[in-house]
Amino acid sequence: MQLKPVTQKSEYTAIEKIYNESFPDNERAPMRMLKKRAKQGKADFLAICDGETIAGMCYVVCCKDLAYLFYIAVDSSLRGKGYGTQAIAGLLEKYRGKRFFLALEQLDESAENYAQRVKRHEFYRSCGLHDLPFRLKEATVVFSAMGAKLPAEKDSSSDETFTVLPEEYKELTDRYLGFFMRHMVDMRLLED
Repeated sequence: MQLKPVTQKSEYTAIEKIYNESFPDNERAPMRMLKKRAKQGKADFLAICDGETIAGMCYVVCCKDLAYLFYIAVDSSLRGKGYGTQAIAGLLEKYRGKRFFLALEQLDESAENYAQRVKRHEFYRSCGLHDLPFRLKEATVVFSAMGAKLPAEKDSSSDETFTVLPEEYKELTDRYLGFFMRHMVDMRLLED
């Protein structure tokens, strides 16, 4: 398995199918915006590849020492084969020396998909990520956050106690969204 930058139209087509199947409408940014921001160098759009097969996708937004995993998804026909675990391991290596974090659905017992949320949370925990002391509001959805502070040296242990300040998250999202969009989309860090 390897993480490879997405550049070909055929790769985007395969990834868009995975993206649309994996995320509900209210959690999906327009694909053309994702591609444009990646081409502008504001994000890393990566395919999870097994040889010539595109098994999934990752989308990471970076700013200074922050690496925010905005999206990760594995093709529904290939789930349970270790691609997600390998992709997270690859991302943790790629963004070594950064504070790496992601958003995920809150553990709300009244949610229809509560069991799925617990399973997803445990998956990220098994990959070495820890609960973080803040939540993220993106448009109309509030998410929990998990992450790991990755040491610059490969053999050093990670520091699971880190946070992201509201102004750091704002800088990351403002840089990513650009002047116009940052006024249109409500993206905020909510401290617990």
